[in-house]
Amino acid sequence: MRLCYICRLLKKPFLIFLFLTFVQLSGFAQRKSLEARKISEPIELDGQLNEAVWKVASSGTGFRQYFPFDTSDANTATRFMIAFDEHNIYVAGVCNRSDAEKFVIPSRKRDFEWQTGEAVMLILDPFDDHVNGFSFAVNPLGVMSEGLLANSGGFGAELFWDNKWVAEAEIQDDHWTFEMMIPFKTLRFDPNTTQWGVNFLRAEMNSPEGSAWSSVPRTFEPTSLAFTGALNFSESLPKPSKNMAFIPSVNVRYGQDRQDTSYDFVRPQASMDAKIAVSSSLNLDLTINPDFSQVDVDRQVTNLTRFSIFFPERRNFFLENSDLFARYGFSQIRPFFSRRIGLANGQTVPILAGARLSGRIDEKWRIGVMSMQTEGVSELGEASTNYSVAAVQRRVFGNNNLAAIVVNRQAFDKSGTISGDYNRIVGLDYDIYTKGNKLRGKLFYHRSISDGTQENAHAHASWLLYRTNKIRLMWNHEYVGKNYRADMGFVRRNTLFDPSSNTDVKVTFWRLEPQVKYFWNPNGKFINQHGPAVYLDQYFNNALKTTDRLLRLSYELTFQNTSFLRISNEQKFTWLIFPTDVTFAGNPELPRGEYNYSDFGIFWESDSRRSFYLNLEADYGSYYVGDRRRVGGSLRYRAQPWGVFSLSYNRNIILMPEPYVDQNLDLLGASLELSFTKSLFFTSFFQYNNQGDNFGSNIRLQWRFAPMSDLFIVYTDNYGLNFQDKNKTLVLKLSYWLNT
Repeated sequence: MRLCYICRLLKKPFLIFLFLTFVQLSGFAQRKSLEARKISEPIELDGQLNEAVWKVASSGTGFRQYFPFDTSDANTATRFMIAFDEHNIYVAGVCNRSDAEKFVIPSRKRDFEWQTGEAVMLILDPFDDHVNGFSFAVNPLGVMSEGLLANSGGFGAELFWDNKWVAEAEIQDDHWTFEMMIPFKTLRFDPNTTQWGVNFLRAEMNSPEGSAWSSVPRTFEPTSLAFTGALNFSESLPKPSKNMAFIPSVNVRYGQDRQDTSYDFVRPQASMDAKIAVSSSLNLDLTINPDFSQVDVDRQVTNLTRFSIFFPERRNFFLENSDLFARYGFSQIRPFFSRRIGLANGQTVPILAGARLSGRIDEKWRIGVMSMQTEGVSELGEASTNYSVAAVQRRVFGNNNLAAIVVNRQAFDKSGTISGDYNRIVGLDYDIYTKGNKLRGKLFYHRSISDGTQENAHAHASWLLYRTNKIRLMWNHEYVGKNYRADMGFVRRNTLFDPSSNTDVKVTFWRLEPQVKYFWNPNGKFINQHGPAVYLDQYFNNALKTTDRLLRLSYELTFQNTSFLRISNEQKFTWLIFPTDVTFAGNPELPRGEYNYSDFGIFWESDSRRSFYLNLEADYGSYYVGDRRRVGGSLRYRAQPWGVFSLSYNRNIILMPEPYVDQNLDLLGASLELSFTKSLFFTSFFQYNNQGDNFGSNIRLQWRFAPMSDLFIVYTDNYGLNFQDKNKTLVLKLSYWLNT
């Protein structure tokens, strides 16, 4: 009865909205500030800091640790300075070290994970609203990494974003220095304001130590925008100038595909992208005949669920301001997911053209409008289709956001006439960001409009996260009606496959997902943090009968040398609505019914600073009517800073009683990354997957011959486990960035 009452309350998200709107927590520390002085003399970007401006500029000092502790000053001094002129922001800094020969620098490859070695990172929040920002990192070799910060920076930087900027560094005996030049054209900002949010982070993995200019508690992501200081410009910022970039590209694909009627093919293609700054904070992107052939290939996984796996977007066109469209809903209930455009069952669908307008119109409003038109592909059963989405976001009640979205997928028949094949979604989201980021949350309500019945065609959810240095409390509820369709999105569980009729069946589901974690922070020599956690993930049908349940009890330990250990016990329940092969490997189907099973697991990863890095995991327990053993792990060797070699292996051993057959599911991978210089990279990986009957490889050579301009040579192939050739492709791709 109590559960029914809770679910009825959750159907009234307006009550939750009223409650959360007035729950605002206060910050504690006074905000740090730094002045950026306008200059007229040129700066030679060489990392040496010889210019007079760096001798008189205001310095950001007094860094505080966020790892291993957050109660003390940094052990090694760091200072940075910021200046600007009509075109660029300049950043310089000095990073003291007792022994420069012990730098941890994993790779020369661009877009490195900055906390894996010695590096510094600049955080910019141009609208100072703690919602979205930019990150720019550099290491002692001058290797660069840039990213976007969405969702208040609480989940780290999204490194798939690329844009123009320059950085250089120089190593001295007991310190290293760096300089950055970031064009205003690269950023989105309001020229009428002279205060931005800023933070500066430093990672020293040899110590190990992480520190920040504006203090960040160690239970929060160091990139969190809630803890930025103030960057005050000495004069007004430059007004937006004419800013257009054209990115022509050509590629030639040669391949063989046994599923393709042509078998052997050569496909040349030319495309053009354009980026036009409508204002300093609003950007128009255009694309004609875009090449969305993946130079980054999805890795295979072992899937022992009845549901599809989510793979992230990697195509550059969709990345800038992507949170304007992708932020709606939750990870498993997305009204819009850009990988639906131009891809069908892993096959490329040609895109004729597209346009996207995105950014801010003032300090409170953000907008995004995108439309893409695909060509029909009869062999894939894909009609010519228009994909459009419009989103608007308004900052309210401090840093909270109220946002609306409209998504439209409209197919056309062979004559070009609008057909009855369509799907639309309208939705409203409310995001909660309190001061200090102690409380975060989200509410949403979405409704789909499609041909057919409109009954029970909505979805809603609520999510709350409260955290301090001692405790982490999370609440999540989700509801998806059986007729809720997200053809341009991703919904994982409201469609089940019925093997008896060989059809998909629509179902309604509820989900409750609370979590409680408690931490002790001993500040000792060996253990950095440890504590227990309780996690529940439970699904119900529309009659509130449990269909799936996972209850996990775990204990986690983070050590001062960055190694990590987790021990867990999981109690599971599954109601099989249809007879199902639970090994997903050709076994007879298990009868429909209720099944309880459990397992014990352990996961360990070693000190990530060392040349050899190892992680191991193992599970032991029951599985439906049988038993399951799982072992896995990976081994990585770093030949600093030019090479990374890694091996991974995962085996699931499923032991079943008669008449079922035992199954061994293996996933084996190997990869090699070579950084010959800061602009020439070689990457390869190989995977063996007996569940998917596939052996695949991907080999890629990338030469960045000019800023944002690349030459790719990519070879990909796939074979069956009997070495029967499936397909192979060789791609030559050249792109060049032209600025006006």
